[in-house]
Amino acid sequence: MPLIYEPGYALMAPIAGHTDIPFRRMIRRFGCRYAFTEMIDAGSLAFGGIKTLRLAQRGNDSGFLGIQLVGSDLAHLTRAAEIINDMDFDVLDFNLGCPAPKVERKCEGIMLALTHPDEALRAIERLCAVSRLPVTVKTRIQSEEDARPTVEFCKRAEEAGAKTLTLHGRIMRRFYAGSVFFSIISEVREALHIPVIANGGALSGDLYRELIRETGCANGMIARGALGNPWIFREIAEPDAPPPSVAEFAETIRLYMADMLECYGPEFAFVVARKTLLEFLKGRGYPGTLRAGVSTLNSQDAFEHLMDGIMQGPAPRYLEMLENQGGDLMRKLRS
Repeated sequence: MPLIYEPGYALMAPIAGHTDIPFRRMIRRFGCRYAFTEMIDAGSLAFGGIKTLRLAQRGNDSGFLGIQLVGSDLAHLTRAAEIINDMDFDVLDFNLGCPAPKVERKCEGIMLALTHPDEALRAIERLCAVSRLPVTVKTRIQSEEDARPTVEFCKRAEEAGAKTLTLHGRIMRRFYAGSVFFSIISEVREALHIPVIANGGALSGDLYRELIRETGCANGMIARGALGNPWIFREIAEPDAPPPSVAEFAETIRLYMADMLECYGPEFAFVVARKTLLEFLKGRGYPGTLRAGVSTLNSQDAFEHLMDGIMQGPAPRYLEMLENQGGDLMRKLRS
């Protein structure tokens, strides 16, 4: 089977509550080639939940799009894969890495891999048997001190039929904090015959390049690094690419909000957009009052007021700090 992902490109991780149609359109504008739906519960999809079916919508996006399932019940996974067979996706990814408490309580995600590895592997086998799409797996390292448990499980996932494996270099209890264990990702890559995608800690273009360099993987996966920063894909492709100007920053938000209105309608779009808009403003030198306004955003008038504040640019002391770090960056943000 040919490679699913062309070497050298970053993948956008499935992120619950974020990687919907408007978000995917936004990151594609800045060079994201490989995107995924939000993580989808297999049981909810199997029973035809309206909200879940909405998460599985492709939109008019013609690029590569994978769908990610989480679950442990073989009947639910089977039915979900059968439903997905009639949809327009490029790959079916099985989540064995999510550490969220609501997933842990159901013994799914990384908890399934840790506590019931044989069941996790049977789930991979069942998905591979049913799905018309290539089945891939996303998981986490299982120990910081010893690579062997992770290597063993990942080798068994390959034997079960996984066509690629994405490996987050932190254990379950670390969630998204602490060191990423590049060496364990590298050992897994060396042990497997299928491609291994490196994941964890890539919050900037430079950190993504470190992830690739230290693991030896041909591809990496971006997650939180793209929240409020779709330009990270441009940073990865063009190391010397400038940061967005205030004008580009504002235009990106306007296009995102237009897509949100098209996707969700005015009754829900502003409410659903709040979390992403807050990510845009985080750490960019905008006043707290502007960020506070996002928390109650509910109308076009309120959005226009927000945009007026954004167009004024970051606070002067933030620009002064950037000027001390590098004048070129500061001038770009002022423009």
